[in-house]
Amino acid sequence: MKRLFIAVNVTPNHTLLKVYNDLQARCNKGKIKWVDAGLFHLTLKFLGETSETNENEIVSALHTIAATTHPFSFNLKGVGIFGSSYRPRIIRVNIEDDEQLIQLGNEIRHRLTLLGFPNDSQNFVPHLTLARIKQVQDKAFFQQSISLYKEVFFQKVSVTEFVLYESILHPKGPEYVVVEKYKFL
Repeated sequence: MKRLFIAVNVTPNHTLLKVYNDLQARCNKGKIKWVDAGLFHLTLKFLGETSETNENEIVSALHTIAATTHPFSFNLKGVGIFGSSYRPRIIRVNIEDDEQLIQLGNEIRHRLTLLGFPNDSQNFVPHLTLARIKQVQDKAFFQQSISLYKEVFFQKVSVTEFVLYESILHPKGPEYVVVEKYKFL
């Protein structure tokens, strides 16, 4: 069994890295686990523990999707959170001009539902996760820090492929191993 997910890679530019580092410095009180900037990606579908038989079916279905997908782009703009201001769970970068990204995510979900993977209970909200939050000590300062970057344009991301990854969990953090890359037309 492999722990699999499908994603679009994001290589952060200078502006995004600067804000990421600033937020780490400002939001250092509490229990916040920051994503390694070298592993930034936008998850299209998390599959979880998957058998080798299902993996072969997934690989085939994803090739079909990639063969009918054209390159596109989206913008990374603004920092926000998932959760409430009283109980934030995720620090994220928001996505703009995401129609084609949503269409790709929905197509992947639809095809995998036909293979027996459960449909996600929530709508697909494209985002780039910067950190996962267990606890924030000074909520007012935290909210103030996040709001400093709510309108900042970071970068345009060109998408010419998506990737099927295996996620191997280690005490120091996850390792992502490429199972297969899916280049667009």
